Parts: sequence; structure tokens; C-alpha cells
Amino acid sequence: LGHSHIRFGTFQRLSFFERPDLIRTLVEHCCAAYHPRHLNLGGEAQVAALFGEVVEANARLAGGWMAAGFVHGVLNTDNLNICGESFDYGPWRFVPVSDPTFTAAYFDETGLYAFGRQPEAVSWALAQLGGALSLVCPPPLLEAELQRFGAAYQTGLRDGVFGRLNLIPGDWTADIEFLSDLFGWLSTTRAGWDQFFHDWYCGAAGAQ
Repeated sequence: LGHSHIRFGTFQRLSFFERPDLIRTLVEHCCAAYHPRHLNLGGEAQVAALFGEVVEANARLAGGWMAAGFVHGVLNTDNLNICGESFDYGPWRFVPVSDPTFTAAYFDETGLYAFGRQPEAVSWALAQLGGALSLVCPPPLLEAELQRFGAAYQTGLRDGVFGRLNLIPGDWTADIEFLSDLFGWLSTTRAGWDQFFHDWYCGAAGAQ
């Protein structure tokens, strides 16, 4: 069901071989196939705009994973794609409880891709994509687009959690504070992840 198999690593490979011409061709293809509203921009503006779309899509994806309690397992640049869809996950798992150190891959001995480090891992991978794109776009333009990650991640997290809890988004600051308190409580109490969401939605809290 994925829309694209174009990975961050696809751009990195072209960067490694110092082929800015092919990077530009790939950028134009990505805009034509997945982000047509940027197709007519051309040049550096097109590259920056595409990167911004990829940043936001993958930030929202990371937020959705955290809301679902999903652990991808291996978040290197070859396992993330330009459409911001779950892609190439092998040793994935769902957390039994809210545990930031929970890992999915048996070989992830240092917790590099642990549940709580997934936003950081995705942000790092996006920075590597930006590095590859710097062959065809000035770094300051790309760095400005990368700054969109934080707000997009929080939006994805809020939408995912609020959707599971059947809550209507309200004041942004209050909503983010609620999410912080909720994840803190879940981690402290070690409440069953799925049980909590089930009890909230189907139990007494859901009747309020």
C-alpha cells in the first residue's frame, strides 16, 4: 500500500557518487509524482520545498508511531521514504507498557532505535537527507525546512493520541502539556498500553 520506494538513502547514494545532475532529476520526479504543487518552482526553491514536505510527513509519521505504541526497529536512512509512510520494518513490535527504552530489534543492544528515541532517529535521518540535498541547494534553505520537524511531530502525536482517546483538540499549549503528563503517567505507573486506551475509550471515561 506504500506510494513510493524512494528512500532517503536513494539521495545519499547519488550524493556519494557526486551526481548533482541525477539528484535534480530525482527531485523533479518526486515533485511530479508525489508533490505536484512544487513542480513549477524549479531550482533551489523546488529542492527546499520538497525537503520541507518530506520533513513534515516523516515527523507526523513518528508522532503516529508514538501514539500507537509502535516500534519500527531499524530507523536508518534506507528505511525511511519520501512519502512519510511506515516502510521496510522488520523486527517491529508494539510496546506492552510505556517504556522509552523498549526496543524491537534483538541486535539493538544500545537502544539506538528504542521506542522513546524514534523521533530523534527520524530527525537525524532527515538531517542526513538534507546533507545529500546540499549538493543542489544551499544548506541554510534546507536547515530552515528541517526546523518544521518539531511542530509537525507534535501535531502527529496529538492527532494520534486524541484520536485514540476520542478527544477534540483545543488550546495547543494545553494539549501538549496534557500529552507530556499522559506519557509521564503511563511510564511511571507501567499501565498496560492497550488496556489504558481501551479503558479510556470504552470505560467510564469514555462516557463523559
